[in-house]
Amino acid sequence: MNLNKKWLIAAVVTGMAVTGSAGVYAGAKLQQIKAYLNHSIGVVVDGTPYWLKDGNGKTLTPITYEGLTYLPIRSVADALDVPITYDSVNYKVRIGSGADTAQTPGTSGSTPVESTLRPVNLPKDFPIPGDAIIATTVDTDADGVKKAAFSYSTQESLDTMGFVYSEYVRIKRLENASQTVTSTTVKITGLLGGTSPVSITGKPSTARPGFTIFTITWSES
Repeated sequence: MNLNKKWLIAAVVTGMAVTGSAGVYAGAKLQQIKAYLNHSIGVVVDGTPYWLKDGNGKTLTPITYEGLTYLPIRSVADALDVPITYDSVNYKVRIGSGADTAQTPGTSGSTPVESTLRPVNLPKDFPIPGDAIIATTVDTDADGVKKAAFSYSTQESLDTMGFVYSEYVRIKRLENASQTVTSTTVKITGLLGGTSPVSITGKPSTARPGFTIFTITWSES
């Protein structure tokens, strides 16, 4: 087992949920730089100290580069209560007007906008890789029954994520199970804990070479 798999299964065993708060690199023009985590800078919003956090609740640190200080844009938008959406098709971050016109998870109509946000009603320990680009189609809590349906693309391999999901459903006691996990496909269905239907499918992406696509559906009962 390689180190990557060891890290991922450790996250599953300890109940840690990896969200898509890491940067989205698909199609990006990256340039390596030397920057510094600046622990001396704090953020105050309307007179109240504010700790910037990622999707996992982990505190983030400002970065200083060539005399300028950079803050994580989603955390700042959340602090100011400004809508923000990542448009993965055009590789743009949309802030404010226009960002909140995307389809609301759980509604129908337009094609869901991809982002780095995991479905709110998905179990917190459900593994999603850090580089995931997520498109949510269902994210509801109707009549006290939580449901989530979404797809995501990732550069993690089918082997790696297949192993992670196999271990996750084993730990969660998947009943009425059907599992196929290979280097070219992942198909897992059954009842988590004997009560919660789940379907996990994965395959290589044809639109994004080097990426895999996973489709997930889950319900409390």
